[in-house]
Amino acid sequence: MFDFRIFLSLFEGISGKICTFAPMQEEKKRIVFIVNPISGTSSKKGFEKIVEKNLDGNLFDWQIIRTEYAGHAAEIANKCVKDSVNICVAVGGDGTVNEVARSLVGSQTALGIVPCGSGNGLARHLCLPMSMKGALSIINKGMTGFFDYGTINGHPFFCTCGMGFDAYISLKFAQSGKRGMTTYAKMVLKEGMKYQPTSYDLRVEDEQGNTQHYEAYLIACANAAQYGNNTYIAPGASMQDGLLDVIIIEPFKGMGGPKLLMDMMLKTLKDNKHVKNFHARKIHITRSEDGAVHFDGDPTIMGKDIDIAVIPGGLKAVLNPDAIEDKSEPSRLVKVFHHTHK
Repeated sequence: MFDFRIFLSLFEGISGKICTFAPMQEEKKRIVFIVNPISGTSSKKGFEKIVEKNLDGNLFDWQIIRTEYAGHAAEIANKCVKDSVNICVAVGGDGTVNEVARSLVGSQTALGIVPCGSGNGLARHLCLPMSMKGALSIINKGMTGFFDYGTINGHPFFCTCGMGFDAYISLKFAQSGKRGMTTYAKMVLKEGMKYQPTSYDLRVEDEQGNTQHYEAYLIACANAAQYGNNTYIAPGASMQDGLLDVIIIEPFKGMGGPKLLMDMMLKTLKDNKHVKNFHARKIHITRSEDGAVHFDGDPTIMGKDIDIAVIPGGLKAVLNPDAIEDKSEPSRLVKVFHHTHK
């Protein structure tokens, strides 16, 4: 019969104590923080000390790299992919986040975000805290997931892309050289009074359907729920369903504009009578002339033919395990304002 005491005696030390074996330590994950010193609205001063104090040094080896010129964030992110860095964190506004994310698509390097802008569209959709300390606490939890992203004529986007009034305003805003929500709001009010709808022919290619003609104020394709700053163009949109939400805003008069804006804040845009929406994996749009488009607010000029598609699960990103995607209700202040101005 097997005597377990004899087996244990084989491992006894000179002192008579049974030998123990320390568990193997997990290898630390590598993190690179890409900090754009001049992007966004929040100061990055003291960020290194905040990381030292709040990031779990038992789990992560980390490095901070500050960008020095336009396009530098993309170069750093590309190197992170080549070096098999585990997490590449964009520290800045939406522009910095999008630049880093576009360099990570299709890789095993996860996108992390420390939001420092005014819009923070992707960070808000992923329910990430708006403070540096809070964002680092999510990174400490170590959870990542795979999310969809979209392309417009080959250009990646993560929240929204589109054409029409929002693209026109994005282009005007970029050309003005001024920043801030006040400048943007003034531009929307001024240009909105004279902007004319455009003709579009739209075909949902994955359904092999007929081409539909629209006179539209704008056409937006949303991978995530909002433009940013809690302005929802596609309430309920998911970055994990393999679909884009297509939103078409048709011509309106008078108070139709303010009503549309309020519906975006209340997450009730789909109920607006001037709005058509549906889901698609791929669409082709033909418009009457070349013009502005935007992808995540970055404006450019494209031709008459526009191809938009979703790439399922193409972006690995740090997620908030308590709330992967934004299911929040509009703020009480917005609800009260809406009720008192009916």
